[in-house]
Amino acid sequence: MADGSSDWTAGLKVAVAPRIGALDAADWDRLAASDAYPGHPFTRHAFLRILEDSGSVGRKTGWLPQHLTVRDAQGRLVGAAPMYLKSHSYGEYVFDQGWANAYERAGGEYYPKLQVSIPFTPATGPRLLVDLTCPDPQGVRRLMVAALRSAAVDNKLSSVHVTFPAPEDRAALTGAGWLDRHGVQYHWENRGYRDFTDFLAAFSSRKRKAVRKERQAVADSGVEVLTLTGSDLTEEHWDAFFRLYNATSDRKWGWAYLTEDFFHRLGAEMADNVVLVMARDPARPDDKGRPAWVGGALNLMGDDALYGRNWGSAGDYPFLHFEACYYRAIEFAIERGLERVEAGAQGEHKVQRGYLPVTTHSAHYIADLGLRRAVADFVERERAGVAADIETLLAESPYRQADGGAE
Repeated sequence: MADGSSDWTAGLKVAVAPRIGALDAADWDRLAASDAYPGHPFTRHAFLRILEDSGSVGRKTGWLPQHLTVRDAQGRLVGAAPMYLKSHSYGEYVFDQGWANAYERAGGEYYPKLQVSIPFTPATGPRLLVDLTCPDPQGVRRLMVAALRSAAVDNKLSSVHVTFPAPEDRAALTGAGWLDRHGVQYHWENRGYRDFTDFLAAFSSRKRKAVRKERQAVADSGVEVLTLTGSDLTEEHWDAFFRLYNATSDRKWGWAYLTEDFFHRLGAEMADNVVLVMARDPARPDDKGRPAWVGGALNLMGDDALYGRNWGSAGDYPFLHFEACYYRAIEFAIERGLERVEAGAQGEHKVQRGYLPVTTHSAHYIADLGLRRAVADFVERERAGVAADIETLLAESPYRQADGGAE
């Protein structure tokens, strides 16, 4: 290059940090800052450190930190990626267990593998963090992609997976020949609504009545629903939410990924990014005679979006899940002027509540040529299926045609 950036890139040094605490928080957050994902809570040094410090992430949980770093000749951090050596495929929300089973039946060893992601967090955002003020940002990104591949080859690992990457990261990865896998999530978009009533006015009459009926059922049950953030959050809320989260994890999955310490640290260090919706039932006093907490939904907030993350409940309260996880999130987003709510994957029921399907992406490097060919064929066929599913779901949109229904 005429500006000499290629010479500059040649002097960069790639290394691995065994814990996020070994890296300066300001340096990491400088790279993680993104115009496309302003204030993204999950790529923050604090969030990743809380995961590690709380014991939610580490060798014992099968998420061994191996964060990729790139430094210039002066030692300045110009590139980084949240990377983990994985001994399983749990907590990723992009399921590759079928690939692992096929490879192991053929005599290969799929685990360990490398995972570039935010643990337990299916939210699209920056993965290849780059200093955009450096002489050659794209050169840094290309170097990181090559370093990820080399890490697998040099250590005889089966694969590297980058899940929910931002578009510029995905472009760099697929441009280097990585496999592009598609998935589906459900997002709500704020079209300048004044309040929840204004939002519902965009629905067809039948769908609007259904939502009102669900919300009225929760109100008639006598359950009190609170939306808490910042200084509103207390230790009592976190104690209760962990109990609810843990009970629901036991019922559904058998494994609660996040420790109790994680939630308390999150409340202590990132309270302004937390939006916790909690429900209590005055008809069910706890052991201290107070209304018992019976449901809770944890969201994290960026500058322009709210991300729904975890739900927990105790007891059968019709429509409380919809109220806490979906409707209260929309109300909060409208009040704060947020552009969208990301409600994650799974659950076609979200469509009827205003959350429409969108395509998500992951990028995969498979070292073994035979497995790579098989996976490439699978993801190609899967992409067609995902596109067809989205088309079908959009046809069921509750919005009137002019207000966001399927075209």
